[in-house]
Amino acid sequence: MNAKDNMTSVLRIVVLLLILVWCFLIIKPFVIIAIWSILLAVALYPLYKWFVAKLGEHRKKLATFIFTLISVLLLAVPAYFVLASIFESIATIADQIKSEGLQIPLPDLKIKSWPLIGERLYDEWYALSVNIHEFAVVHKDAILEYGRGFLSSVKGFLGTMVTFVISFFVALVLMFNAESAYRSSLRLFMKLIGQEGEEVILISRDTIRSVVKGILLVAIIQAAFAFIGFKAIGLAAAGLFTLLVLIAAIVQIPVTIVMVIPILFAFSIAEPTYAIIFTIYCLLVGLSDNVLKPILLGKGLKTPMIVILIGTIGGLLLHGIIGLFVGPVILSVVYQLYQYWMRATA
Repeated sequence: MNAKDNMTSVLRIVVLLLILVWCFLIIKPFVIIAIWSILLAVALYPLYKWFVAKLGEHRKKLATFIFTLISVLLLAVPAYFVLASIFESIATIADQIKSEGLQIPLPDLKIKSWPLIGERLYDEWYALSVNIHEFAVVHKDAILEYGRGFLSSVKGFLGTMVTFVISFFVALVLMFNAESAYRSSLRLFMKLIGQEGEEVILISRDTIRSVVKGILLVAIIQAAFAFIGFKAIGLAAAGLFTLLVLIAAIVQIPVTIVMVIPILFAFSIAEPTYAIIFTIYCLLVGLSDNVLKPILLGKGLKTPMIVILIGTIGGLLLHGIIGLFVGPVILSVVYQLYQYWMRATA
């Protein structure tokens, strides 16, 4: 091969790379939606397939339409109540601040006996209860900083909801054309990897379903039951605490830790009997993952919890709220593919 041929080959590679980079920049705004759609389609396909089989393959379009309606209702109703609770709480607090009618209950003296944080927590809580305006002036910088972070989180949450809705409808299209999508994926992986392409697809599919069921679905169930309890006890900002429960469950932090503040508020706003019942309920919700995970996972999640944790935190930092869901799934798939590659080359 002479110098002219070498130059031609280099130019071809450069042009190809430029075209690929250009294509990536064009589709970049839709990458997260595409990934999220694939994850949803893979996770929901067994349920969708069962539903279609019940109505009959000849009614596939009708089954898809009904499945869509049921899914939208199951997703939209809880989301509406949580969002309505969040905005209602924000509006109520804002109105009370404007009218100087915001009242924070005094802390219980028992808080002082808590190790490490008891004294500090009691003093700060007491100062907030006695004179909220003076407390706001003293902690102005911290309040502004956390307030900006909170507003940014709410904005990210709303963006995530929109992204999720779009991704869900794209996932329905993928499930409706599942056979052709599988054949196309199989051809792609066979070209990239060879005869092991199908095995890689199956590993990816099983890992996605395991993480979605064992981590995400359990977190959603815990958050839903927590929200019911928060509303029943009359807790202010029930939606915000529900969101914290959801995040804690995904990150694999014990949900009972998040429940501590709602429990303290319950003893301040409710009768002792109801507060004790609420406490027991919160503990049951917090421990429910010990029952739900074995049921939903069967043999258990093969991905180590540290991989889930890194994927969750890394996904959150990279993509915001939606990264909580996408991060652990993607990292788990990559981990399982790495394990498969190590076994194959051993």
